[in-house]
Amino acid sequence: MTMPKFYITTPIYYPSGDPHIGHCYTTVACDSIARYKRMQGYDVMFLTGTDEHGQKIEDKARDKGVTPQQYVDEVVATFKKLWSYMNISYDRYIRTTDDYHVESVQKIFKELYDKGYIYKGEYTGKYCTPCESFWTESQLDADGCCPECHRPVKEASEEAYFFKMSPFADRIEKLLTETDYLRPKTRATELVNNFIKPGLEDLCVSRTSFTWGIPVTFDPKHVVYVWVDALSNYCTALGYKNNKYNDYDKYWPADVHMVAKDIMRFHAIIWPAILMALDEPLPKHLAVHGWITFQNKNGEAQKMSKSLGNVVDPFMLGERYGVDAIRYHILREMALGADSAFSNEIMINRINSDLANGFGNLVSRTVAMADKYFGGTLPETRLEGDFDQSLKDCLLSVREKVDKCIDETRLKNALEEIFVAVDRANKYIDETEPWVLGKDESKYDRLASVLYNLLESIRIISTLLSAFMPTTMPEVWEQIGANADICTYENAGKFGVLPANVTVHKGRILFPRIDMDKEIGELNAIIEKNMAEAKAKLNADEAAETFTPAPLAEQVTIDDFAKVELRVAEVKACEKVKKSKKLLCLQLDDGFGGRQVVSGIAQWYKPEDLIGKKVIIVANLKPVTLCGVESNGMICAADAPDGSARVVFPDQTLPNGSKIR
Repeated sequence: MTMPKFYITTPIYYPSGDPHIGHCYTTVACDSIARYKRMQGYDVMFLTGTDEHGQKIEDKARDKGVTPQQYVDEVVATFKKLWSYMNISYDRYIRTTDDYHVESVQKIFKELYDKGYIYKGEYTGKYCTPCESFWTESQLDADGCCPECHRPVKEASEEAYFFKMSPFADRIEKLLTETDYLRPKTRATELVNNFIKPGLEDLCVSRTSFTWGIPVTFDPKHVVYVWVDALSNYCTALGYKNNKYNDYDKYWPADVHMVAKDIMRFHAIIWPAILMALDEPLPKHLAVHGWITFQNKNGEAQKMSKSLGNVVDPFMLGERYGVDAIRYHILREMALGADSAFSNEIMINRINSDLANGFGNLVSRTVAMADKYFGGTLPETRLEGDFDQSLKDCLLSVREKVDKCIDETRLKNALEEIFVAVDRANKYIDETEPWVLGKDESKYDRLASVLYNLLESIRIISTLLSAFMPTTMPEVWEQIGANADICTYENAGKFGVLPANVTVHKGRILFPRIDMDKEIGELNAIIEKNMAEAKAKLNADEAAETFTPAPLAEQVTIDDFAKVELRVAEVKACEKVKKSKKLLCLQLDDGFGGRQVVSGIAQWYKPEDLIGKKVIIVANLKPVTLCGVESNGMICAADAPDGSARVVFPDQTLPNGSKIR
């Protein structure tokens, strides 16, 4: 029997910084759908990756003093580490710097050019570097900034190639308004009114102002602009126009592309247009979710932003609460298409109410009672009673409801349906009162029935939850006397699968209840520290942008400059000068027997920060006495934008006494 195919993708993330919980939502959502589809028997291809070209990457690499490739390699390693930590089961990881992708994109660009859809022109307009997006004057926000990130744009003018969009306007409008391509469909009106009705403008698809990109084969001074490069990944990762893979015909078209709303336009309009021009099938669905917004201690919502310091570190959250609790929380809070507020209180309340008090308590109570009353192994004799059928009807209806939610990419609703069953099972405990039955041995047959029904309920619930919380559910199965062979999708539609004499095994508390007040205090302290550091960095960056260098001094001749001896020295000891708040006294190994130098940098450096560092000194200054301490030279430092002085540290491998020339 041929397995049905299912292809799901995350966007390929831009590695301009470390991944955060916003990246986690999309990836965990796709991972949960992929796991569920595998459980249903589908042959799944789950793709994720990174979009590694562009001006912003080139700029960031230059600022760090590394090559763009070195820069993206480092960030990509962090992405992969996080996906491993979050138990993401992707089948393929694509990088736009991969050779096979480069080959495919160059062929795609050439084909579009040969078909007459790409032509050379000149771009003049507004450009947003952070978003790598061109905008017309009418598309800017009320402040004249980028309509996506609301940061300033700049004038850009350069030779470029353009992709003709207008031939596809009618087909794209029908795609958005008359089909189930876009989810939620409510966003179609916004796209049609903002971009299609005013007239689809041709798309700039190459750049000449930077070099970090895929060269256009027939015009190498141009590099392919990011959206043709990035969007093509969904096909090239399957072997489209390359020999790396050979499963394009098997998996394409994609069943689901999942993206955040800030890149909806590119996937809803530009990507279909490119595929139409290539005469390739269109993806079946584009699922668009909102942003995770950060709710500060004043209750104000802010978009997750590294510049605000409120990007919550998923590694830190996972260490505190467990990866599955974080996976559950972000999926349970985010409705498709809407933003989701994130706060410490919301997260802890969700973990406590649903996982600790709800599902975790159901498991621990049931296992504990089976252990207490029957030594862990249930007797095979049974006595059915009131409430049994109602419980079974509820549990046996859950799988079909979850199936529908998964097919419609409504993960929040899928989890809600599962937790209706959790609540029903907990209510069943209150209805049957097993602790009362346990006091009368003549009622043990009824008690055994009650506990068996509860264990079966947990089996069905945990099977469905395993797609969302894959780390914890095997522990549940161990505690209730089940395993992966029993906890299958097929069996999630049946009641009575566990052996009649099932044996339970008490284990750890799966989701410990969190002390709200204590935890809130600790988390707020962490976030406020991060925000203060981010604000300080932002202020420093802004100061650097407005920094005006001191005027140049009168010119000197080479003979004048040759009189100054600059040498490398190593700080061996350092202490504050007692009579001064500004001076440090440094003992230096200058390669000539050592010397003492006094420097006015005490307000910016602690003595211990300098010991062992190499510095540059003016070595042939006449000695002077400062606050009663002799100084034989001067430490070289530079003016910083914030008015401080920053010591110039040379390469640590340079020998002491090396001459600077």
